[in-house]
Amino acid sequence: MFDVDASGSQHTIAVRGRRRQRRLAAWLCLGGWPMVLLAPGLAMSGDPLVAIVADIDRGRFHEADQAIDRALQARGVADARALQFQRERMRRIRLDFGLDGATVRQRIRAQVPDLREDEFQRWDAAGLIERLDIDGEPRYFNRSVSNLFRLSPEAAARRAPPVRPFTQGPYETLHRHHRDVVQVSKATGATSVLPRRVRITHRITVKPDAVPAGETVRAWIPYPRAIAGQQEAIALVESRPARPQVAPERALQRTAYLEQSAIAGQPTTFSLTYEVTVHARRVAIDPDRVVPPTLTPELEPFVAERAPHVVFSNDLRHFSADIVGDETNPYRIAQKLFAAVDRIPWAGAREYSTLSNISDYAFRAGHADCGQQTLLLITLLRMNGIPARWQSGWAYSEDVEGHDTMHDWGALYLAPYGWVPMDVTSGQLASDDPALRWFYLGGLDAYRVAFNDDYSRDFIPAKQHERSETVDLQRGEVEWRGGNLYFDQWDYQFEWTVLPRDGRG
Repeated sequence: MFDVDASGSQHTIAVRGRRRQRRLAAWLCLGGWPMVLLAPGLAMSGDPLVAIVADIDRGRFHEADQAIDRALQARGVADARALQFQRERMRRIRLDFGLDGATVRQRIRAQVPDLREDEFQRWDAAGLIERLDIDGEPRYFNRSVSNLFRLSPEAAARRAPPVRPFTQGPYETLHRHHRDVVQVSKATGATSVLPRRVRITHRITVKPDAVPAGETVRAWIPYPRAIAGQQEAIALVESRPARPQVAPERALQRTAYLEQSAIAGQPTTFSLTYEVTVHARRVAIDPDRVVPPTLTPELEPFVAERAPHVVFSNDLRHFSADIVGDETNPYRIAQKLFAAVDRIPWAGAREYSTLSNISDYAFRAGHADCGQQTLLLITLLRMNGIPARWQSGWAYSEDVEGHDTMHDWGALYLAPYGWVPMDVTSGQLASDDPALRWFYLGGLDAYRVAFNDDYSRDFIPAKQHERSETVDLQRGEVEWRGGNLYFDQWDYQFEWTVLPRDGRG
């Protein structure tokens, strides 16, 4: 999720990540295509949906469309929704891959005026310019050009001045806040320190006439839930329209639901303002005290597969064995896996709803964003018997630093410490002090609000149509009785103010 300047401190990590991915590709002999993995029952039953998903992943949209028609004619109504979503997935992929070869060359030349065709072909063949051949036509990912300059030092060095650096958040590199968290935690013995109270306004604006006049527009805006030691004292300040339906605390993807009628020629706007107190976290972990967990019924789901995005494939098992080696201490295993996933370079991501297996995509693509890295690490940890789970929301900063972004991270269970945070995208910090270097394996900064304690969970009240984001929940969701409203039909805004240290403004 974070932007990284190709000339900055993450550069070496990115190079190591690419070398490791090239070794993996050669070792696995995959031919450049991601594996297609769905629920094991589907794969074993010969369900045609598996072949349809595979065709879509490979860009064979015409074949997939014909197969959907055949399946809809032959199958019962119970399967129709899953089949129709694959048609919608193709539409979303086309939106993500909106560039043709001429356009992507033009955009590269805007920064590399003397681009040679042999350079372009070499970068393209190496997978540095993300491409999907849809029914034989090369189509390029909308963010493929900016990603190229993150992933390729050669391409980055070819940019003509003035070179605009990639932005990054203040807590993605070693910051005074990290030192303060460690110092206060050591002095007090507390695992939750330095609370910050923040006021947040989240706004959704549906474009004029996206919904017929008089029809009811339904919106779900992300809303935090209390998490012991992490975030608390959640207070709704106001909403427009008034009287939102706030989901109960048990909702793992918590929302505030609002609805209003569309007016011809006018945007439909929803907004929610609330306050929440967020704590920095630091658990001082002594590796010698860590023992394998006792897998209670409460922990067992967090060491299990959860298709389609958490699957223990044979290739991942081999990769895990290569990384972990003979290590048996759960914390040291986690450190090895964390470091391995941290080496994968960050790049702007496709919409998650277009990917058939996110952890597998992160493993093979040679780049990943925060949610993709997190799902890969969760998969590897669970495969090694270490409970791991998802968390996500929005990261921000002190007002003067002016940074915010959607962000995903997670938690792992280490006995006898219990659940501790992890943020593999922030990764290892550049410090010789282990408490700072491994800050994000057992700690979190105080500048993030969590909306989700899991992924792909039902909303309360339930959404009637397919979601725009089928995995995460950060921007929100919108629909009307005629169907879902995808991201190209509305805009979102996240505004925040960190309140004075007494927590009140």
